[in-house]
Amino acid sequence: MRALLSVSDLTGLVAFARGLRDLGWELIATDGTRAALLSDGIPARSVEEVTGSPALLGGRVKTLHPRIHAAILARRDDEAHRAELAREEIEPIDLVAVNLYAFGRAAAAGTQGAELHEQIDIGGVALLRAAAKNHDAVVVVSRPGRYGAVLDELRERGSVSLETRRTLAAEAFSHTAAYDAAIAAKLTADAGVRFPEEMTLALRKVRDLRYGENPHQQAAFYALRGEESGAMVAAEQVHGKAASFNNVLDINAAWRIVSDFGQPTVAIVKHQNPCGIASESSITPAYRRAFMCDSVSAFGGIVGANRRVTKELAEAMQDTFYEAIIAPGYDEDALPLLRQRKNLEILSVPDALVDGRHVRRGDAKAFDFKRVSGGLLVQTPDESVTEEGNFKVVTERTPTLEELTDLLFAWRCVRHVTSNAIVLAKGLATVGVGPGQLSRVVAVEVAVRKAGENAHLAVMASDAYFPFPDGIEVAARAGVTAIIQPGGSLRDSMMIETANRHRMAMLFTGRRHFKH
Repeated sequence: MRALLSVSDLTGLVAFARGLRDLGWELIATDGTRAALLSDGIPARSVEEVTGSPALLGGRVKTLHPRIHAAILARRDDEAHRAELAREEIEPIDLVAVNLYAFGRAAAAGTQGAELHEQIDIGGVALLRAAAKNHDAVVVVSRPGRYGAVLDELRERGSVSLETRRTLAAEAFSHTAAYDAAIAAKLTADAGVRFPEEMTLALRKVRDLRYGENPHQQAAFYALRGEESGAMVAAEQVHGKAASFNNVLDINAAWRIVSDFGQPTVAIVKHQNPCGIASESSITPAYRRAFMCDSVSAFGGIVGANRRVTKELAEAMQDTFYEAIIAPGYDEDALPLLRQRKNLEILSVPDALVDGRHVRRGDAKAFDFKRVSGGLLVQTPDESVTEEGNFKVVTERTPTLEELTDLLFAWRCVRHVTSNAIVLAKGLATVGVGPGQLSRVVAVEVAVRKAGENAHLAVMASDAYFPFPDGIEVAARAGVTAIIQPGGSLRDSMMIETANRHRMAMLFTGRRHFKH
């Protein structure tokens, strides 16, 4: 039996090769792999010795040779194939273990041009595909994590089962497909093409989830290749039960909100909508004010913070049940308090994502995908908040400095709320949120009802224009003093007239923030 080994990741290689040798296998290895084996006293034949041809083009052409690929692709049950191998004095290869040049890692490190293109593996991909195609006869191993299981089967039964070989073949094709997708994505981006004619997404399984949206649904979390720096992939869970599908969505929503703010900010999220958002001079007061926005809905929610969680904040959270908390880190005296809650999922985002006092989004420029029947909708993310210099005061009254500060805060908040979306804010904290309503006036009514007396002297943000003045009328009766909205309605003049009649200040931003 013969095995061909050609790896860039040397993890587990020596133990695997030694195990094969102990079972009587002959080893063939490419130069770097062979050198690693010889340094540990494990003999292996060179590819050049097997092919009778030297490596060409500085090593670009080594294994792309009939004596290698015929040895892999020959059908063992085909008499003509066997006769051809015998005529050419080619011995079959029964196992191929290959992992590819680290193109993705090189691209992530900023390698460019010809240097990066040298990390595009050709021979390795061809070997994996050939072995996977002929998996009835050939064992193909594309992941070092599989070495132990393959050796176990060889030791126990003398061969690798067909079921295992099928699984390994599927993994090999998935691996080469993901590899090609990463290359295509990088070259497409370098070419300045935003929406190519063909887009291939490569996903890597991060973990299984407890269940899907409902307990009878199964679910898993996959990382999009090339975007592994995103917080939900990079985050470390330091306590609590495994997250469910819904929790991951809400944890992500909480992190996206707080990472949008420079000041110490806390968001409490339920069903991907904020129950409350607040910015303060320090993180604990921010939590208390976010909680007060809707203390009833906060129960069972997700807490996001853009500063380290202190003991004081952990104590402030003790009287309310939460599913999870995500933050850049936790003080040593805060974790014991939080860990008293057996089921609280505690996630820490690596320090690498925190730049000074601001949180950096690892996936800020990533596409947004939404599933529809038979395909995906793909869009650029709604990351940019319109420059304040583009805002236009359209009413007779100009907002005060205090109102303007709150209007800008509310405008940043409203783009994180499901449409139709209304946010009432006061003192850099939401006091009422109206999410996901079928009409804008109902969204205003929900926000006003949530705010209660706190609607008095609050400001209002709307993610899209008001088609009718009824929403503005409801806000005015509740005591709202200023509005920020995109404008653009055919009835804008009517909205401005209504605001003027109630002595409200109103800003048009010229950009909407729908979130469906």
